[in-house]
Amino acid sequence: MGKQATVPTCSVAGAFHGVGEPESVINVGVSGPGVVNRAVSRVKDSDFGTLAETIKKTAFKITRMGELVGRTAASRLGLPFGIVDISLAPTLAVGDSVAEILESMGLERCGTHGTTAALALLNDAVKKGGAMASSYVGGLSGAFIPVSEDAGMIRAVEEGALNLEKLEAMTCVCSVGLDMIAVPGDTSAETLAAIIADEAAIGVINQKTTAVRIIPAPGKEVGERVEYGGLLGSAPVVPVHDFASTDFVRRGGRIPAPVHSLNN
Repeated sequence: MGKQATVPTCSVAGAFHGVGEPESVINVGVSGPGVVNRAVSRVKDSDFGTLAETIKKTAFKITRMGELVGRTAASRLGLPFGIVDISLAPTLAVGDSVAEILESMGLERCGTHGTTAALALLNDAVKKGGAMASSYVGGLSGAFIPVSEDAGMIRAVEEGALNLEKLEAMTCVCSVGLDMIAVPGDTSAETLAAIIADEAAIGVINQKTTAVRIIPAPGKEVGERVEYGGLLGSAPVVPVHDFASTDFVRRGGRIPAPVHSLNN
């Protein structure tokens, strides 16, 4: 692995070095949920086209700023410039929530009907704005939906608006998979394996980045909260499905790779 510098804090796809890559490089990660939320709040009565254009222009501005900072730093340090990654990565700070962006788009609470469509619009507009601002955009540019790290997501789970099934549906249209979700500590290994298999299927069939950060909480039951501290925040324990997947998971072997094209 080569050395890399990242400014400020964010997941940066360009930080992974391989053959042909420089030993040292400047990559820039920019996260701006609060900035996007304020922009969305200003166009509450506008149609979807205007909403998407507003998000795209905002993403363009902050991506361009990130590239300017990165290129300046690279020049002064005598290093090559790598990529800029504009990702809406939430924190527990007030106003720094992806869920609140979706609610500013017109949803009463994140997780209700329309949430997947709103997230798809948001993610696409961010990518389009980033792509226009830089020729070196990181591969994970988009929106992240970690439950424990987003105050709006936590509230939506606690109020019953957001559950594991809806979160899975949302992963079909955003940059990541099931992220920072606490489940009861007595959840079986087979159930966890089935959840991971579902998410892997979404990634393989849709040819997209995905992952699972789901955390069994020992001694905790549905409705209780787990405190992780720092940027990892806290997560309300969500229920898993009552019906088992045991026999399916215990089949073993490999699920065959899907056919993506018959044109050849």
